[in-house]
Amino acid sequence: MIYHIAGRGAWAEAQTREFYCAPSLDIEGFIHCSTRHQILAVANDFYRGRADLLLLCIDENLLGAPLVWETPAHPNPNQVEQAADDCLFPHIYGILNLAAVIGAFDFGEARTGFALPPDLP
Repeated sequence: MIYHIAGRGAWAEAQTREFYCAPSLDIEGFIHCSTRHQILAVANDFYRGRADLLLLCIDENLLGAPLVWETPAHPNPNQVEQAADDCLFPHIYGILNLAAVIGAFDFGEARTGFALPPDLP
Protein backbone atom coordinates (compact mmCIF):
# COMPACT_ATOMS: atom_id res chain seq x y z
CA MET A 1 0.00 0.00 0.00
CA ILE A 2 0.96 3.59 -0.62
CA TYR A 3 -0.83 6.68 0.66
CA HIS A 4 -1.69 10.17 -0.54
CA ILE A 5 -2.93 13.13 1.50
CA ALA A 6 -5.79 14.86 -0.33
CA GLY A 7 -8.22 17.68 0.35
CA ARG A 8 -11.87 16.71 0.68
CA GLY A 9 -12.88 19.03 -2.18
CA ALA A 10 -10.36 17.51 -4.58
CA TRP A 11 -11.48 14.01 -3.64
CA ALA A 12 -15.16 14.93 -4.14
CA GLU A 13 -14.30 16.36 -7.55
CA ALA A 14 -12.47 13.14 -8.43
CA GLN A 15 -15.68 11.18 -7.81
CA THR A 16 -17.42 13.11 -10.58
CA ARG A 17 -14.48 12.84 -13.01
CA GLU A 18 -13.74 9.20 -12.10
CA PHE A 19 -10.04 9.93 -11.57
CA TYR A 20 -7.94 11.96 -9.15
CA CYS A 21 -5.45 14.56 -10.32
CA ALA A 22 -3.38 16.41 -7.70
CA PRO A 23 -2.07 19.90 -8.52
CA SER A 24 1.47 18.49 -8.35
CA LEU A 25 0.79 16.43 -11.47
CA ASP A 26 0.52 19.59 -13.57
CA ILE A 27 3.32 21.40 -11.74
CA GLU A 28 5.87 18.62 -11.15
CA GLY A 29 4.68 15.81 -13.39
CA PHE A 30 3.68 13.37 -10.64
CA ILE A 31 1.43 12.83 -7.62
CA HIS A 32 3.26 12.73 -4.29
CA CYS A 33 2.65 9.62 -2.18
CA SER A 34 4.12 8.07 0.95
CA THR A 35 4.65 4.74 2.57
CA ARG A 36 2.80 4.10 5.83
CA HIS A 37 5.99 4.90 7.74
CA GLN A 38 6.40 8.28 5.96
CA ILE A 39 2.84 9.63 6.31
CA LEU A 40 3.14 11.45 9.63
CA ALA A 41 6.40 13.22 8.82
CA VAL A 42 4.96 14.44 5.52
CA ALA A 43 1.70 15.57 7.14
CA ASN A 44 3.43 17.38 9.98
CA ASP A 45 5.91 19.06 7.63
CA PHE A 46 3.51 20.18 4.89
CA TYR A 47 -0.13 20.04 6.06
CA ARG A 48 -0.24 21.74 9.48
CA GLY A 49 -3.40 23.75 10.05
CA ARG A 50 -5.47 21.97 7.38
CA ALA A 51 -8.80 20.64 8.60
CA ASP A 52 -10.08 19.34 5.27
CA LEU A 53 -7.84 16.31 4.73
CA LEU A 54 -8.34 12.70 3.77
CA LEU A 55 -5.75 9.97 3.59
CA LEU A 56 -6.13 7.90 0.44
CA CYS A 57 -5.04 4.28 0.69
CA ILE A 58 -3.80 3.12 -2.71
CA ASP A 59 -3.09 -0.41 -3.92
CA GLU A 60 -0.10 0.16 -6.16
CA ASN A 61 -0.84 -3.09 -8.03
CA LEU A 62 -4.06 -1.51 -9.34
CA LEU A 63 -2.51 1.73 -10.61
CA GLY A 64 -3.06 2.63 -14.25
CA ALA A 65 -0.10 5.06 -14.27
CA PRO A 66 3.59 4.34 -13.62
CA LEU A 67 4.82 4.33 -10.02
CA VAL A 68 8.42 5.46 -9.47
CA TRP A 69 10.33 5.38 -6.16
CA GLU A 70 12.46 8.51 -5.85
CA THR A 71 14.26 10.74 -3.40
CA PRO A 72 12.04 13.43 -1.80
CA ALA A 73 10.97 16.16 -4.19
CA HIS A 74 10.80 18.68 -1.34
CA PRO A 75 13.14 17.55 1.43
CA ASN A 76 12.69 19.22 4.79
CA PRO A 77 16.00 20.94 5.59
CA ASN A 78 15.21 20.81 9.32
CA GLN A 79 15.14 17.02 9.44
CA VAL A 80 18.23 15.10 10.45
CA GLU A 81 19.41 12.23 8.31
CA GLN A 82 16.54 9.88 7.54
CA ALA A 83 16.55 6.12 8.00
CA ALA A 84 17.26 4.12 4.85
CA ASP A 85 13.62 3.03 4.43
CA ASP A 86 12.52 6.68 4.45
CA CYS A 87 14.80 7.78 1.63
CA LEU A 88 12.60 6.89 -1.33
CA PHE A 89 9.06 8.12 -1.86
CA PRO A 90 6.44 6.69 -4.25
CA HIS A 91 5.47 9.07 -7.05
CA ILE A 92 2.61 8.37 -9.46
CA TYR A 93 3.41 9.65 -12.96
CA GLY A 94 -0.11 10.19 -14.26
CA ILE A 95 -3.67 10.41 -13.04
CA LEU A 96 -4.80 8.24 -10.15
CA ASN A 97 -7.50 5.85 -11.30
CA LEU A 98 -10.17 5.47 -8.62
CA ALA A 99 -10.08 1.67 -8.83
CA ALA A 100 -6.64 1.79 -7.18
CA VAL A 101 -7.97 3.72 -4.16
CA ILE A 102 -9.18 1.12 -1.68
CA GLY A 103 -10.11 3.60 1.04
CA ALA A 104 -10.37 7.28 1.96
CA PHE A 105 -9.89 7.97 5.66
CA ASP A 106 -10.50 11.11 7.71
CA PHE A 107 -7.10 12.58 8.51
CA GLY A 108 -7.06 15.24 11.17
CA GLU A 109 -4.51 17.07 13.21
CA ALA A 110 -4.48 16.96 17.01
CA ARG A 111 -2.58 19.27 19.35
CA THR A 112 0.52 17.14 19.06
CA GLY A 113 0.32 16.73 15.29
CA PHE A 114 -1.26 14.22 12.96
CA ALA A 115 -2.08 10.63 13.90
CA LEU A 116 -2.77 7.68 11.65
CA PRO A 117 -6.42 6.63 11.41
CA PRO A 118 -6.90 3.57 13.64
CA ASP A 119 -8.44 1.46 10.86
CA LEU A 120 -5.83 2.31 8.21
CA PRO A 121 -4.74 -0.79 6.26
